[in-house]
Amino acid sequence: MSHNKLPLFIARRIFLQNGDKSKVSRPAIRIATAGVAIGLAVMLVSVSVVFGFKHSIEEKVIGLGSHIQVGEFTALQNQEPYPIQMNDSMLQVLRHIKGVRHVQRFAMKQGILKTDNDFLGVTFKGVGPEFDSTFLHQHLIKGSIPAFSDSTSSNHILLSMTMAEKLQVQCGDKLSAYFIDGNGLRARRLTIQGIYQTNLTAYDNALAFIDLYTTVRLNRWESDQASGAEVKVDDFNKLEETEALFINKVNRTVDQYGETYSSKTIREISPQIFHWLDLLDLNVWIILALMIAVAAITMVSGLLIIILERTSMIGILKALGATNTTIRHIFLWFATFIIGRGLLWGNVIGIGLLLLQQLTGIVRLDPNIYYVDTVPVDMNWLAFAAINLLTLVVSVFILIAPSYLVAHIHPAKSMRYE
Repeated sequence: MSHNKLPLFIARRIFLQNGDKSKVSRPAIRIATAGVAIGLAVMLVSVSVVFGFKHSIEEKVIGLGSHIQVGEFTALQNQEPYPIQMNDSMLQVLRHIKGVRHVQRFAMKQGILKTDNDFLGVTFKGVGPEFDSTFLHQHLIKGSIPAFSDSTSSNHILLSMTMAEKLQVQCGDKLSAYFIDGNGLRARRLTIQGIYQTNLTAYDNALAFIDLYTTVRLNRWESDQASGAEVKVDDFNKLEETEALFINKVNRTVDQYGETYSSKTIREISPQIFHWLDLLDLNVWIILALMIAVAAITMVSGLLIIILERTSMIGILKALGATNTTIRHIFLWFATFIIGRGLLWGNVIGIGLLLLQQLTGIVRLDPNIYYVDTVPVDMNWLAFAAINLLTLVVSVFILIAPSYLVAHIHPAKSMRYE
């Protein structure tokens, strides 16, 4: 056997042997293994839940507001209802920008919904036939999505569950909608066709969907005008690159009415939400650091106990000519086997809990506080592999220093240790 393989061979024999059950190292090994396993399981669950939560909130915000909005410059800066021309030629320009997946027009109008007993101020969002209703279908509670038009008024409305509960209405009920602006008071009679719920309070409290034709008429805009266009991109991670193309090709150009085009990403439109989500990354790093520290400390304690218990073996090996480096490598390999077993059990426990939650949704949350009704999980296998590797490398690296204890053990004295 080669000199390089000797530490691995001895470490494997020590690890696999059952030995004396009364030895102090047995519980120490179990504690060290458990420390690594629990630490890894907590890290896997924490990372998956945080990633799942971030992606769930991002999906909802983007589903209601798209990735990029193109509109009139002043309107985007001040959230004022200024129109911009959105005819077929402009839509084609937007659709042919690299990285764009979908483009849809929208028009906003403030108004009041009134029943016989109550009233509620809401923001009406008018959308056209090209509107992608996939997100709303996923969050539809009752009824159906209206057939939104840009040429006729269907007088149908899609409300949130929050609005429906406040107004005490259901699908099929009729509402009066009132709009007050510089042109006076106008009213519309609308029928509730569907009710949705995203659990994003800011949107559920205020946003109702009607057809584009109605909102454009209520704003007294031209038929080819709108509040703007919502753009969805192919890759959210390349959002800034796609936005740069919009800045070069669209921004600062002027429509035939003299209004200036501009664009904003969803991160710029809802900065408070994305800043809050970015803060969650800090929580992940803190959890990773704490759990790796716990695993490393339990391993250091276990290794010291194992070295002290194996003092006699160390003395014999030294007497036979083994160097301190060779003996240190034996114990580092032995510790690596323990860490490996801990990682195995940690993966089984962590991934098992995540699969249980993903399949059953057993752990539920208050959607009014957390914006989701169950704990979301996002199982990123690349992140799992990185966490396993990081835990292994850090734990072994920290064990290098205590392994130098073998240098202080003298063969003659160690023979009398036991």
